[in-house]
Amino acid sequence: MGMDLEYVPAPLKPRLHRRMAQEIGRRIRGTYRYDTAVWRTAIAGLWIVCFLAFSTAVLGIPTGLGKPTDIALAAGAGTVLLAISGNILAVLLALTGLRIPRLFAGCVLSDFGAILLILYYADFEIEAAVVIAVVLALLGALGGLAIGLLRSKRITLGLLLTVAVTFSPLALASGVQELPISESVDINDTEVVPLTASDPGKPGNLAYQTFTYASGTDLHRAEYGKDTSLISSTADASAYIKDWSKLRTLFWGFDYKALPLNGRVWMPEGEGPYPIVLMVHGNHMMEDYSDGGYAYLGELLASRGFIAISLDENFLNYSAWSGIPDNDFKVRTWILLKHLEQLADFSDDPGSPFYQKIDFTKTALLGHSRGGQAVAMAADATRWFKDDPVMAAVNRFNITSVIALAPTDKTIDDQQARLKDINYLTLQGARDGDVHDFYGDRQYIRTSYSQGSSAFKSSLYIADANHSQFNSDWGGYDQTLPAGLFLNRAQIMDADKQRQIAKVYVSAFLETTLHEKEEYQSLFRDYRSGLKWLPDTAYYNRFQSGGYRPVATFDDDRNKNTVELGTAEASGVSWSEELAKDRESKSKATYGVVLERTASKNEEAYYNIKLNGSVRTETALLGADGLTFSMANLNGDISEEMDVPLPPKVEVELTDHNDTSARLTLDEVMDILPLPQTQFTLFPWLEERINDGKYGDLSEAVFQTYEMPFEQFQEEEPKLDPDNLTEITFYLDEEGDRIMLDDIGFYDLGIRNTF
Repeated sequence: MGMDLEYVPAPLKPRLHRRMAQEIGRRIRGTYRYDTAVWRTAIAGLWIVCFLAFSTAVLGIPTGLGKPTDIALAAGAGTVLLAISGNILAVLLALTGLRIPRLFAGCVLSDFGAILLILYYADFEIEAAVVIAVVLALLGALGGLAIGLLRSKRITLGLLLTVAVTFSPLALASGVQELPISESVDINDTEVVPLTASDPGKPGNLAYQTFTYASGTDLHRAEYGKDTSLISSTADASAYIKDWSKLRTLFWGFDYKALPLNGRVWMPEGEGPYPIVLMVHGNHMMEDYSDGGYAYLGELLASRGFIAISLDENFLNYSAWSGIPDNDFKVRTWILLKHLEQLADFSDDPGSPFYQKIDFTKTALLGHSRGGQAVAMAADATRWFKDDPVMAAVNRFNITSVIALAPTDKTIDDQQARLKDINYLTLQGARDGDVHDFYGDRQYIRTSYSQGSSAFKSSLYIADANHSQFNSDWGGYDQTLPAGLFLNRAQIMDADKQRQIAKVYVSAFLETTLHEKEEYQSLFRDYRSGLKWLPDTAYYNRFQSGGYRPVATFDDDRNKNTVELGTAEASGVSWSEELAKDRESKSKATYGVVLERTASKNEEAYYNIKLNGSVRTETALLGADGLTFSMANLNGDISEEMDVPLPPKVEVELTDHNDTSARLTLDEVMDILPLPQTQFTLFPWLEERINDGKYGDLSEAVFQTYEMPFEQFQEEEPKLDPDNLTEITFYLDEEGDRIMLDDIGFYDLGIRNTF
C-alpha cells in the first residue's frame, strides 16, 4: 500500500542584499556597544583638544566681535564638529566590525582631522601637519582616558596616565634645540667714551594732552566715533584701489571711496610750534587694531617737545574673512600723505588744537613693518605720486627724518624709495619671525648724502629682539596663531626691554635731527656709547653721513683689482667681490669684498689698497679724522658640536707717502662679535616645513661699522702722516678667518648739525 508523502519545500534563505542590509543594521545598532563609561568619559579629553585647536585658530583669524565671542564660537564649532564627525566615524568603524570603542576612536580621528586641516591652512607642510596632529590627538586621547579611569576609581592607572600626559610636553620641550647665545660687549673693556647726556628713553619735562581726530563715524572704536575730539575729512582712494571686499565694507561701514583719516595725538602743552612725528603701523590682523600700540613712543615724544601722532590704517590690513585690498603698500603711503594734507588744514584753522602748533620745517616719519616701508616711500613720494594733488600740501612739510622698525622692502611699480640727504634710522631684531630678513639694511644702502651734508643714516641689529614687540598691542608672537605657537621664543628678550631700545633710539634720533642736540649723535656712530641705557644683548650698528669720503664701495664694476680711489691686491687670501645676501640667499643690492685666509700658519695674509696720488685722494683725506669701513664676520657657521666660532683676528695698517706704517688690531677699537644664529621654530626639522621654508639660513650678512681714529694709529707710530696716506691694508691672522668688507673710506667728525 502506498504512502502519502507531502512535499515540503526547503525554506528559502533571504536574498543576499537583504542579508547584507540586516547585517549592516545589526552592526549599526551595535555602534556604541564597546564605548563603556570609561571610554565615554575619555571623550572629554578629546573635546578639550578640539576646543583648544578651534580657539587657537579663531584667535588667529578674529571676527572683530571680541575675544570672548570668538572663544565662544570656537567652543560651539568644536563641540558640533566633534559630535557630528565623531558619531559618523563611529558608525563607519562599526561597519568594519572592529571591536574597539568606536565613538571614542571616531573622536580621536575627528581631532586628528581638524588639527591637520587647521595646520595645513596655516602654511604647514603636510608632513609637519600630520606629525603634530597625531601627537596632539594622542595627548587628548590619553588625557581623556586618564579622566575616565580616575572617574571609575581605577586610581593607580589613572594617576600614571595623568603623570605621563602632564610631563610629555616637557619631554617634547627637551627636544628643542637652543643655539648658543652671543655675549654682549662689556663697555669697560673697550675704548669708548660713554655719553654723559641724560637718558633719552626717559620722559621729558613737558606736560602734554592726548586726543584723537577722526571721521566720527567709526563702528567699532568710540575714540574715532562719537568720542573723537576733532572731525577730519575722508579720502577717496579709487585711483589706487580696485579690489575691496563687500565683507570689508560691511565690517567698517565704508569703502575705498571714503577712507577715514583717524589719528591718536600726543601734543605738548604750550605755544609751540613743535616738530611733528607721524607713526604708522604695519600689516596685522584687521580686526585686532594696531594704532594704539605706539602709545609708549607717543607719550615719551610729547613729553620731550614733539607732536606725535599714531595713524590708523587698520582698514588696509589683512583679514581672513575679506582678504586685503590691492595696492596696499602704495595706499598705505598715500593715506600717510593725506594725513599730512589734513594736518596742514588743521594748522591753518583757528578753531583747531593744531592751530600754529606745527613746525613744518621739522617733520619725521616713523613706521613699523609695512609701515616702515611706507614712511620711506612717503619721504620719496614724487617717485609714485608726483601727479597726485596731495603733493601740493605735502611739499609744505620738510621731511628731514625717517625711522623704520623692522621694515619690509617690496618693489612697488618697479621702483623702490631712494632717500637723499634725509636722516634715516632702522632697527631690526635677529629673532624676527615675521620680517626675518634685515630689509631695513637695503633702504640704508639706498640712502645717500651729498658731501658735507649734516644728515646721517644708522642701523641697529639687535640679537634677541623680535618683530611684534615693537608694538605693545601685537603680543609676543610674530606669526598669527596657530603658527605662532611653534615659534621658538626661549631667547627672545622681554617686551619692555625691546621697547626700551626703541624708546632710546627713536628719542635720541629725533632729539638729534629735529631738536638739533649734538650730544646724542655718537650713539648712532657707536652703540657702545649708550649701553648704560640699553638691555644686555648683542648689537651691531652701521653709520654713515655727509662726512664719509669713499675709497672702495665695490659697487661700480666687477674688477676686483680696482676701487674708486686706487687699486687692490691680496696675498695669502682668497678674495672676490660678492653680493651681500640675506637668510634666503637673496641679494641686498650691494657688493663687498669677501676675504678668506688661505696662507700657511707663518705666512701673512692680507688685502691691500694702494691709493691713487690724485686730487680726489687729497680731497678725501682733507680734514678726515680716521678710517671707516663696514665689516661682516663670516666666521659664523656653527659646527655640529654647536660651538660658537672664534671671531676673526683682523689687523689694519695705514702707510703714508714716506713708507711709514702703523698697524692696529681691530679688537683694540671694537670687539668682533659672532653673528646671531637664529632657529625660528621649536624643532630644527620644522624650520623648513612651515611658511614654505621661508626662514632660510641661521644668519645673514650683517655689517658693523668700524671707525679707527688716525690719532690711535699715531699713538702706535707718531711719525705717521694721515694727510698723505698711500696704502690701507687688512690682515687676517688666524687660519680660516673669513670676513666681508664694504664702504671703506675716511670719516670727518667735524661735520656738525645745521639742519
